[in-house]
Amino acid sequence: MTLLKTLAPTALLLAVPSLGLAQDAAEAVPVAGIDASTDSIFILNSLLFLVGGFLVMWMAAGFAMLEAGLVRTKNVAMQCTKNIALFSIAGIMYYLIGYNLMYPLGSWSIGTDETGGYLGAFGVAVLEAVGLARDGADDYGYASTGSDFFFQLMFCATTASIVSGTLAERIKLWPFLIFTVVLTGLIYPIQASWKWGGGFLDTQYGFLDFAGSTVVHSVGGWAALAGALILGPRLGKYGKDGRVHPIMGSNLTLATLGTFILWLGWFGFNGGSQLAMGTVGDVADVSRIFANTNTAAAGGALATLILTQVVYKKVDLTMVLNGALAGLVSITAEPLTPTLGQATLIGAVGGVIVVFAVPLLDKFRIDDVVGAIPVHLCAGIWGTLAVVLTNGDATLGGQLISIVIVGVFVFVTSGILWFILKAVMGIRVSEEEEITGLDMAELGMEAYPEFSRG
Repeated sequence: MTLLKTLAPTALLLAVPSLGLAQDAAEAVPVAGIDASTDSIFILNSLLFLVGGFLVMWMAAGFAMLEAGLVRTKNVAMQCTKNIALFSIAGIMYYLIGYNLMYPLGSWSIGTDETGGYLGAFGVAVLEAVGLARDGADDYGYASTGSDFFFQLMFCATTASIVSGTLAERIKLWPFLIFTVVLTGLIYPIQASWKWGGGFLDTQYGFLDFAGSTVVHSVGGWAALAGALILGPRLGKYGKDGRVHPIMGSNLTLATLGTFILWLGWFGFNGGSQLAMGTVGDVADVSRIFANTNTAAAGGALATLILTQVVYKKVDLTMVLNGALAGLVSITAEPLTPTLGQATLIGAVGGVIVVFAVPLLDKFRIDDVVGAIPVHLCAGIWGTLAVVLTNGDATLGGQLISIVIVGVFVFVTSGILWFILKAVMGIRVSEEEEITGLDMAELGMEAYPEFSRG
């Protein structure tokens, strides 16, 4: 027995090389434009996109849980339906149209040409390997087209998720999904190309938006604002005497879980936007981005925690959750250049904005069910302007005019589309259906049937 124990490891070591003979004999398939010296950079950069992409994809679950927790029980199944549907729509529309519009010099494929090269949706031949440059950097890293497409798709889907929560509890399902088709296929990629696709905001105005405080978050906020204005508030939200009647969510446990999921996903959102992981410097930058992202969220949550205690004499959990998210949105425009202290303060200001923006919307009778407009639009604008505080390459004029251009474009196009949908098919359920709840009225099922039927 002792001899067997001694010889077993030796026999295993001798067997290991033979187990890998089939792989050793296989020839490596070269990738167009990539030589052996850059293979490791190609692999690491592609890995960053893929890991960052599936972290951002997990944010879809965060939005679904946050919204499910902040709407009433009778509308939970509808919010879950909208979230899985909008994510699927984004996946198809960005593949067919959006990616080509956003990156006119490189596109995803829906087939191959006679030489085996990929063809874009408009028949444009593209390479399997795409060169990607960071803003302000002279060095180029490489990543696979598939990983780049996957990563960028997740940002597109995030934009649509923002709209869903604001318009909850009174919008019809199919008009909302039609709006999502246009938002993910046209509106989002067109304006994103102006910055990330090498467009005029980037080249003429020097606009800096590292991971999308404006390009992603404020775009969702502007689209949501246009929809909320045209759709109108929920029944009973605002009294004739001007009083605001709070409508409590069904499950603050779910809302808290959703917030933590979003917080986790944001590390991929911001960290992946470094777009490179092939050097020691890149990895150090990604690490710094992670740390700044986390501390900004903490700053936003704590600022809201303290401020709600001071203003309302009691801590408001929903405000604290949105404060953390506002901190994340605020740091998204520039998560690399701030120090940890600066990132904390930038996030804290985002949290303060939420506390004052929510009652401001109520003053104008704009009903935002989950607080997406204060979090994604208001904090997104703040975060984009805050870039000038830590990044010397940014100018206040360039940041401000870019915010205005994107805002006007998205708000106007979204408003026109909402008006068309309202005129053609109607966008709001009837009063009876709203009182009954969209789960039964639109879907014929309930998220929690045992609570209503006993």
